Amino acid sequence: MKRPIVLLLFAAAVTGAPAQQGRVFETRTVTSNILKMERRYAVYLPPDYDHTDRSYPVLYLLHGSGDDHTGWVQFGQVQHIADRAIAEGKATPMIIVMPDANTTVRGYFNQPDGSFDYERFFFDELIAHIETAYRVRSERRYRAIAGLSMGGGGAIYYTLHRPEFFAAAAPLSASVETGRWFVGKYAALSPQQQAAHVRAHTLDSLLAPDVGEEYLNRIRQVRWYVSCGDDDFLYRHNSLLHILFRDRQIAHEYRVKDGGHSWTYWRGELPEVLEFVSKSFMQY
Repeated sequence: MKRPIVLLLFAAAVTGAPAQQGRVFETRTVTSNILKMERRYAVYLPPDYDHTDRSYPVLYLLHGSGDDHTGWVQFGQVQHIADRAIAEGKATPMIIVMPDANTTVRGYFNQPDGSFDYERFFFDELIAHIETAYRVRSERRYRAIAGLSMGGGGAIYYTLHRPEFFAAAAPLSASVETGRWFVGKYAALSPQQQAAHVRAHTLDSLLAPDVGEEYLNRIRQVRWYVSCGDDDFLYRHNSLLHILFRDRQIAHEYRVKDGGHSWTYWRGELPEVLEFVSKSFMQY
């Protein structure tokens, strides 16, 4: 029995149909009363965002020093990598937010003199904006953070400062000893103010033996993925994080792979990050 030509043509059309693509908006803005300016961010919306009324988990993906909110879009190929991971079933559909931390003052932290409170903006204004402007699930279990280099440090310290915000954290090639880098610029501050800033931005302070079990238990509730190339000049920082996590019994996945401090390494790790945080969004 011959099949109808119409059915054959329909089957061929379906077979040859391209996979749905997500969308990236490279520059959107949010008004910050804290920073007294418009702040930019890029956002990735998953392939089915415009075809459903469902809400999505969200990944905050932080860029490194010298880049801005477009870094993960232009160099990290976030749209292509996320589309492929979702199409292959390795990642759940999610919204990915890439904020700019390279305007006016470079970095993700509050300045110790109170002149530019970027971290306060991130938690008090950016997250609230994203959860209002997009269909985002606002519970902690549906929120994750990742980043590379300076952004990897941001992902670590944001999570250590406020572990109740994130289900998962995935720092890549992280720069983590940032507290000491900033202090020299603020010689006018008192020694007490400088010391407080260093304590808030160094691993050996935040994870000191006397920090207490209550705080450590909050950190242990976060799923951690730590990755660094074997030729990366920041290998000591990432090794220190691994050692401190082991000493404090904080479960984590620690990966040392072939590569350096480069977009080749970070593009290769992004699918792993998307798969890792997706498991954090699941229920077992």
